[in-house]
Amino acid sequence: MNFEDLFYILALQKIEGVGDIVAKKLINHCGSAKEIFSAKSQHLRNIDGIGEVLLKNLKEKSVFQKAESELKFIEKENISVIYFKDKNYPERLKHCIDGPVLLFQSGKIDFETKKIISIVGTRNITSYGTEFTKKLIEDLAVFNPIIVSGFAYGVDIVAHQAAMDNNLQTIGVLAHGLNQIYPKTHKKYVAKMEQNGGFMTEFWSTSNPDKENFVRRNRIVAGISEATIVIESAEKGGSLITANVANDYSRDVFAVPGRTTDKYSQGCNDLIKTQRAHLLTSAADLAYILNWEIENIKTPTVQKQLFVSLDNDEQKVYDYLLKNGKQLLDVIAMECDFPIFKISTILLNMELKGVIRPLPGKLFEAL
Repeated sequence: MNFEDLFYILALQKIEGVGDIVAKKLINHCGSAKEIFSAKSQHLRNIDGIGEVLLKNLKEKSVFQKAESELKFIEKENISVIYFKDKNYPERLKHCIDGPVLLFQSGKIDFETKKIISIVGTRNITSYGTEFTKKLIEDLAVFNPIIVSGFAYGVDIVAHQAAMDNNLQTIGVLAHGLNQIYPKTHKKYVAKMEQNGGFMTEFWSTSNPDKENFVRRNRIVAGISEATIVIESAEKGGSLITANVANDYSRDVFAVPGRTTDKYSQGCNDLIKTQRAHLLTSAADLAYILNWEIENIKTPTVQKQLFVSLDNDEQKVYDYLLKNGKQLLDVIAMECDFPIFKISTILLNMELKGVIRPLPGKLFEAL
């Protein structure tokens, strides 16, 4: 996309009544944003949903001045801009009808990794939520996923930090332009974030972190990812909006259960109870349900370690595999008398200890 194309797309975004869905309709019908402004009204009337008010708004000339100003900011700050028709536009977001026409990025974001998960939750994270988030991301690190969140207080920033601690790419989706950081206290994380991923937003430099922007931001968090994980949430909260959007996009949603008396577990418990989220107790649950292929894990070849300490459950599974050779996960669970969610955790722990090896097709063998 060259600067002329970007200029007209920016101008189109400033036309009153043109959102992402309408903009895509107009662009697909006319071929480009530039052609929209030169098209005859009769031609545009043939587009479903385009009325006289919008046709009148398209004659507004002040949008070009606004587009030129934003284009100067983009050039000056060396902002990366991704168009919804570009090859490097996030693949899953392409399938969201209301996905942004433009995404503005800073840092070193690379979508070559297909495993992308969003982690969201309350800004008032508890010690339980903090420890669970850190442990979850630490255990998921062998799969080399991209961790997406909203760079807010609480669960968001804990997830970003844990991702960086484990050398994982992490993306902060912002509810404002790239000319500022909100909350301001998180400026200290910006440099490291941009070395381990970066920031993404659909908002211009003239946009502030207004309340309605966070709701719009949430659809990007949900749409860009394979799955959304809610760590902790009260009965009502922004993370539940993200979970609902993810469900609407037919994406997997996971929620961490908590005690019924805990305020910041009520939202998660309700998601699980109403079957709007899978129950999540460990990284193994996520890997099993998403069917993440073992052979694609970013990890060195597993070698059996000497003097490994196995607990009783692990020893039982190891003895079974040693005696019976390669076995399917479901068969191991049945023969060793463990539920699926538990055997997944046991096998992952044993793999990390180097005593078993995963094989394609959910097969495992002892070393």
